Amino acid sequence: MNIFQQSIQLREKRRGFHLITGEIMRALPQISGINSGICQVFIQHTSASLTINENADPTVRKDFEMYFNKAVPENDPDYQHDYEGSDDMPAHLKASLLGSSVMIPIRNGKFALGIWQGIYLCEHRDQGGPRNLVITAWGN
Repeated sequence: MNIFQQSIQLREKRRGFHLITGEIMRALPQISGINSGICQVFIQHTSASLTINENADPTVRKDFEMYFNKAVPENDPDYQHDYEGSDDMPAHLKASLLGSSVMIPIRNGKFALGIWQGIYLCEHRDQGGPRNLVITAWGN
């Protein structure tokens, strides 16, 4: 079994849902040598998250942003954690709902994603800054 790990920093992205599949694949080219395995992508932040969903139609990503903004609104007077801005506490909640990592099977040196699937960086802050990821792949 081989294990590979790489840390990368994604440049700052605007608030929303962004496809990052290509950036992940380029960051760990050793995946091409894995016949059968797993890749975990982990984000080292509490106000951004990762998920896997539609990779073709950009309106899906816009609808994700619309839905989460409705489901977890800003400026709720009941939030106690409010000193980092009105988007901070909602960002923490959204990140917890979506999660901090995704797992992708590797088959014949490639991600075994479905034809319409891609990895999203879910940026929940207006100015979240660069985001750090740890990518770990293992297999035979």
